[in-house]
Amino acid sequence: MLRKLSLRSRIFVAMITLVVLASVLIAGVTIYQYKEQGNDYHTERLERKEEQLLKSINYTLRETTYPVTTENLHLIFSEEIYKIANIQNVNFSIYDLEGNLVKNSRPSFESNIIAACLDAEVLNFLRESGETRFVEEKRAAGDNYQSTYTYIYDLKFKPIGILHLPYFEDNTFNNMELREFLFRLGMVYLLMLIIAIILAYFISKYITRSLQTISDKMNRTNLTRENEKIYLESPGEEIGKLVDSYNRMIDELEESAVKLAKSEREQAWREMAKQVAHEIKNPLTPLRLTVQSFERKFDPNDPDIHKKVKEFSKTLIQQIDTMSNIATAFSSFADMPAQQNETLNVVKVVRLALEIFTEDYIHFISDEEEIIAKLDRTQLIRVITNLVKNAIQAVPNVDSPRILVTVASDGPEVKISVADNGVGISDEFKHRIFEPKFTTKSSGTGLGLGMVKNIVENYGGTITFTSKVGKGTVFCIKFPKELK
Repeated sequence: MLRKLSLRSRIFVAMITLVVLASVLIAGVTIYQYKEQGNDYHTERLERKEEQLLKSINYTLRETTYPVTTENLHLIFSEEIYKIANIQNVNFSIYDLEGNLVKNSRPSFESNIIAACLDAEVLNFLRESGETRFVEEKRAAGDNYQSTYTYIYDLKFKPIGILHLPYFEDNTFNNMELREFLFRLGMVYLLMLIIAIILAYFISKYITRSLQTISDKMNRTNLTRENEKIYLESPGEEIGKLVDSYNRMIDELEESAVKLAKSEREQAWREMAKQVAHEIKNPLTPLRLTVQSFERKFDPNDPDIHKKVKEFSKTLIQQIDTMSNIATAFSSFADMPAQQNETLNVVKVVRLALEIFTEDYIHFISDEEEIIAKLDRTQLIRVITNLVKNAIQAVPNVDSPRILVTVASDGPEVKISVADNGVGISDEFKHRIFEPKFTTKSSGTGLGLGMVKNIVENYGGTITFTSKVGKGTVFCIKFPKELK
């Protein structure tokens, strides 16, 4: 999905994602830090309470008149345990070395909740590990609960009992502070996110602006016309290199275009010269043979000499007319007059163009009497006459020849079609039918359809055809009624 996004969108998404990830990570680290601080606080508080409690117990052992032994612990702390609990503001219990409860600081009505014996795990740890202190961690009612078990020593540092100090971790204050801090942090990051969105939008737009300019220029780059170079104020290093590369490409493209145009013009003139020479040679050969034959057979005393001279002249004139037509066709193709756009009735102009033909099998159909379009009258007539001439040449050997010319309105376009039931065009020649020098007939220059296509496309129109061998051909032309 990300690959389908534009560079600008990727930069925008990346910057927003970076801000969101940073806020999430900082929030996570903050929660972790608060928890660690809470744990450290409760551990240190438990150690301080335990230390203060041991100091009070040791003070009682030094001041008591009873012998300091395990057996006398219940006598020593019979009343003192309550005083110590009251002073230290904690509840605790004293066990003998076997784990039996000796005394606890809770009131008598709460004493039933105190375990009478210590767990074997606690006793085994204190006896076997060599440690003097054991910490037990549990959870009760959703809160953490810790208990410490520590040896009580007599005046000679000999263990005589075990001190049990329970401790419930109260995180209400810490949790409240954490929520308040996270709320403030969330407000700050919400503001940062809004600012980041605005900055990301303008930064991504600024970064991609130069690239968009280059992209637009590249899209408008065309070999057939002059292309503009890119000039940017204070571009970055990478963008500057890209712009320089594009400008160099434009220079090389213009040089290539000039060379290509020159080569195409030279090639076109060479092809035109070959075609002109070929078309002129065709009538020159029979012309030369006719002159040579007349020279051999000429006899001033022949009684039919006038008839023969007339036939000879007629042949020469026909060949001269053929060469004149060839010259006219090439001139028309090579020197197309400028378009003289005028508002005209296409139906009337097409009907007028068909009046020069005397063939009775040419028919004209139009459902409308008037279709107005902006075209050049002379070039429109030239298009119609060329297509009809091609159609006439396609039906010389047909039993019932028929040529149908239709004009119709097709939305914003005017549609002209010329259909015949002639010999048709084979598939192998269809892709070459509009080439300037291509023809399938034994006579003609092959420039008619090329000239027609040139006129139609200059008006922004289209020309298409369908043809089937032995069935006929239909040429279809569409002109826009209004010039764009």
